[in-house]
Amino acid sequence: MVNAWPLLALAALTGITLFVRRNSDITTPPPAASKLAATTAADPVTGEETAVLTAPPMVPPPITRKHATKVKVALEVKEFLAPIADGVDYTFWTFGGSVPGSFIRVREGDLVEFTLKNHPDNRMPHNIDLHAVTGQGGGAAASFVAPGHSATFSFQCLNRGLYVYHCATAPVGMHIANGMYGLILVEPKEGLPKVDREFYICQGDFYTEGAYGQAGHQQFSMEKAIKEEPDYVLFNGRVGALTGDQAITAKVGETVRLYVGNGGPNLVSSFHVIGEIFDAVMAEGGDQRTNNVQTTLIPAGGSAIVEFKLDVPANYILVDHAIFRTFNKGALGILKVEGKEDALVYSGRQQEGIYHPEGGALQTLPRGDNAKIAAAPADRSKEERLQLGKRMFESICFACHQKEGQGVPNAFPPLAKSDYLMADRARAIRTVLSGQQGKITVNGVEYNGVMPAQNLTDDEVANVITSVMNSWGNQADMVTSTEVAKVRATLGH
Repeated sequence: MVNAWPLLALAALTGITLFVRRNSDITTPPPAASKLAATTAADPVTGEETAVLTAPPMVPPPITRKHATKVKVALEVKEFLAPIADGVDYTFWTFGGSVPGSFIRVREGDLVEFTLKNHPDNRMPHNIDLHAVTGQGGGAAASFVAPGHSATFSFQCLNRGLYVYHCATAPVGMHIANGMYGLILVEPKEGLPKVDREFYICQGDFYTEGAYGQAGHQQFSMEKAIKEEPDYVLFNGRVGALTGDQAITAKVGETVRLYVGNGGPNLVSSFHVIGEIFDAVMAEGGDQRTNNVQTTLIPAGGSAIVEFKLDVPANYILVDHAIFRTFNKGALGILKVEGKEDALVYSGRQQEGIYHPEGGALQTLPRGDNAKIAAAPADRSKEERLQLGKRMFESICFACHQKEGQGVPNAFPPLAKSDYLMADRARAIRTVLSGQQGKITVNGVEYNGVMPAQNLTDDEVANVITSVMNSWGNQADMVTSTEVAKVRATLGH
């Protein structure tokens, strides 16, 4: 017997009527009551307005009107070549010229008149399936358009919540994987609780012929997509889209709401903000509020709304806690928060010490005396420092800078043959001791990230810097504990 499921799936997307013979009688369940009967009666549609659409990470302003209205939404499909990472180009297919597509904000009970335009320079037909739509294909059948054409349909917002929209033209997965997804918020009639800042973030997995970071124009790989082996897992369509100058910002004391989507097409997201706890999560974009959540799951084609108050300043790191996706595939963003410190909430490092696992007491190192205590083994040979430094690199530096010191493209700079590292020994020591934040240029490539200060003795710093300055094509004299101590003294700790 022929498997009818592929045909039925096609019918669901296109609206084509199929007649399938079965060996048993088909029974039809009784029709359900209209979900909007009460809404329609109590909340008539009056007036008309044009929707405000925003590109990520921005969100349109909250809806203040107290009645349902007709809302006109016009969205244009654009295909174009753009960077997916520094030095790597990809052909994106988009709703509104961004990945994710434009944020749409309407109200429960609104009547939406939706027009999809396919730019004449595009090469492919497209359509749109909005998960907020009750009707054939979520609008896919009514919105199928060839390049240079447009289509209009309407729907009523029966259910409030945060919903994904995406292209549903075959092959559906390819259209989504090229960036054709976004979010539509149907606000409840009573509105959402007031917050100080709102942001729009959408995760997606991308499949390229070349490996992560491989330069040039990368084509979509259907083979990798079918195997669900993405090269990139990204927030807002690009490595670094929410870092550096593009980081989202807020201030201590403010409340933040993140509208988070997952376009997929394949992976589930484990969304987490390092250094914060979600005061409230509306899982899957629905009504149910859960409090005090650390990480929330967002399925492919799903969403979540998260809210939290900012108590102390920090660079809060947005991640997919399937953590290799963050540090090796690009799923990383920054919420930069400025304001007054509160030592009661978070003290920062209060003291340093030497830990003796064999049972000795923890030896506290007052900052002013640390250099004196750590300077004892200054007579190590270069070979000894190379061996000890290599072990330390593999234990604390490997994750970011990688086995061969190659770093992670667009995230962590290389140490191998690094002009930045080799140009200034004292700066290299300061970076390990105090950390590094802001823009730097390494081998002609700009990086804008954060390296935390390392809690190491002078001897350990000398070992690891000696190792990296004499590995992977680098060559330099040995760094000594005394040299590190002198730099530490200039830092006042």
